[in-house]
Amino acid sequence: MQLLTHQQIASKVTRLAMEILERNTEESELFVIGINNRGMELARRLLAGLRTMSGAPIHLRQLTINPASPLEPGPVLEGDIQELTGKAVLLVDDVANTGRTLFYALKPFTEIQPSKIEVAVLVDRRHKSWPIYVTYRGMDLSTTLGDNVLVNFGGDGDVAVLE
Repeated sequence: MQLLTHQQIASKVTRLAMEILERNTEESELFVIGINNRGMELARRLLAGLRTMSGAPIHLRQLTINPASPLEPGPVLEGDIQELTGKAVLLVDDVANTGRTLFYALKPFTEIQPSKIEVAVLVDRRHKSWPIYVTYRGMDLSTTLGDNVLVNFGGDGDVAVLE
C-alpha cells in the first residue's frame, strides 16, 4: 500500500526543513547527520531545503551503522566528532521503526557534549521498544509489528510504501 507519493514526500521535506529552522534559530551551527543510505538521502534533501531558507552554517555528515548488528563494527561517523562539541545535531533516518538503529546511532555522541541532539524521520512508527523520541516527523503511522515501511528515493519516483 502506498503511503506517500513523490509530491507528498517533497512537501513533507519542505515542511520538516521549516520546522527544523524554527526550533534552531538560536543555534550558531547545525550538523545534519544522515544514517546509512536512505537517511543520508533524506538528510541531503533537508539540507537543500534548510539552505534555501537560511544562511547559517549547516554541515552534512554520514553515520554508517549495521542495523542487524549495530555494535559490530559500531556506528561510524565521518569527520572529526570533536567538531560537534557544543553544536546542535540533527540525526536523520528514513523510518523510525523500533528505535533501535537511532538508539545505537547516538553512541558516537557519548564522546562529546553537543548543545542538543534532535531526530528527524520521514515516517515515524508508533511502536518503539527503544527509548527514542522523534523530534520531527513527516508522517506518524500506527502499524502492526509485522508490517514493513519502505522508503525509496529515486528522483521523480520517490515513494513510501507499507508492505
